[in-house]
Amino acid sequence: MTESPNAFEMRGIVKRFPRVMANDHVDFACRPGEVHALLGENGAGKSTLMNVLAGLYRPEAGEIFVGGQRVAFRSPQDAIAHGIGMVHQHFMLVATHSVAENMVLGLNRPRFFLNLSRVEEQVTALGEQYGLTVNPRAKIWELSVGEQQRVEVLKMLFRGAKILILDEPTAVLTPQEVETLFHTLRDMTKRGHTIVFISHKLDEVVAISDRVTVMRRGKVTAAHVPSRETTKAQLAKLMVGREILFQIEKKKAQPGKVVLLVEHLYADNDRGLPALRDLSLQVRAGEILGIAGVAGNGQRELAEVLTGLRHAVGGKMMFGDIPLDRHTSWLNLGQKLAHIPEDRAAVGSVPGLSVAENLILKCFHRPPIAAGWSINRAAVHQNAVRLVGEYQITMPSVDTPARMLSGGNLQKVILARETSGHPELMIAVHPTRGLDVGATEAVQNILIRQRDAGAAILLISEDLDELLSLTYRLAVIYEGRLVGEMPTKDAEIHTVGLMMAGTKVDA
Repeated sequence: MTESPNAFEMRGIVKRFPRVMANDHVDFACRPGEVHALLGENGAGKSTLMNVLAGLYRPEAGEIFVGGQRVAFRSPQDAIAHGIGMVHQHFMLVATHSVAENMVLGLNRPRFFLNLSRVEEQVTALGEQYGLTVNPRAKIWELSVGEQQRVEVLKMLFRGAKILILDEPTAVLTPQEVETLFHTLRDMTKRGHTIVFISHKLDEVVAISDRVTVMRRGKVTAAHVPSRETTKAQLAKLMVGREILFQIEKKKAQPGKVVLLVEHLYADNDRGLPALRDLSLQVRAGEILGIAGVAGNGQRELAEVLTGLRHAVGGKMMFGDIPLDRHTSWLNLGQKLAHIPEDRAAVGSVPGLSVAENLILKCFHRPPIAAGWSINRAAVHQNAVRLVGEYQITMPSVDTPARMLSGGNLQKVILARETSGHPELMIAVHPTRGLDVGATEAVQNILIRQRDAGAAILLISEDLDELLSLTYRLAVIYEGRLVGEMPTKDAEIHTVGLMMAGTKVDA
């Protein structure tokens, strides 16, 4: 067989799930030494396709060729044996083990005696070779998120991967770490590696990739498009089938009275260690205050304390003239407080309940939904139909279980429930994480509408572009402290990136 010009090629891949054709006879190929971006809406089938390539799924039909040779993968171990490795968005590392120990977990070698010193030497050499330096003896929990991502990439290289699939690799990185990663990827392609780059950040796709393939509804809508011959707007239209406005149209914010006041707040994380340290902030009616920071610096704990899901160990919180403390019943705040949680499936919704039932979780005890000791089913249905139309939620019916919705539509359900009662304060945590450009646009417009209606919004996000686009003021959190705050119009990405890495900068 003649040698193929492609590093790998997938032909006619078909993968079905109950009621869903995830991959409908998909063709996809990458050349050696290129960064090939794979784009698509949530549910377009791109992750399924890459899970087939990585050996996690077995297709019902189709063929895979690596270096011109037909292969069949029964597991990720088979894929890595052919030089294919996947770095998932949520890292697959054991936090209590060292970097070197994570390298050899799951390997068949060595069989009888582990020479950890030898592994540490190999990790150090690989890190120096690819510009991915990390202490091989450090425990994973001691590393920053950016360093943990280096470990994931090193783990694949250690196992001999020549084809790397990176799923949303920049989602948890500072701007400086993104630049470092892109430099590493370019260096890897010069050494003959092939990179499949999955991302929703179209600016990054255009900047780093050589070619782009776009999927929509399980099919390829544009194959192998040279990145230099396309634009962000053109790619977005290929993804969602319509024009996308990347600049959010909004009026100038008119901040009013202080709705949320936080002074000298302290809180612990799940391990009983300090997560928030002397944190103070205020959010006014009619403004969005953004909290920027790398994941794991106290954002989750801050949102949970403010919404009553975690107790503070010190400090003061006021919602208007209502003190928020362990004696406060957050349930009594009712529609005044809206919460868009980080985990939309496990915390923001009840997956087994229908869309209609999820939409009444904050008002089931009040008329017209409540009818004495029972629920007015007709009112539940009418409420759902109204909100589904108003928030443009796509689904088979309002009786569809929430677990069957795409990420974007589930997020719209949560937003509809939380904002339909005209809240005075909204705590929004990563509201567009993992959403495609169309769903992101819809969610951001909802936030702006709430701001214009007078709500005070605390927006916690790791997407700097989103924060710079939506917020009136920007604060940066590092190791549980606010290291700086500034009007968004004065914020510079480089400066904010330094602050996200712990450098205190006078704004």
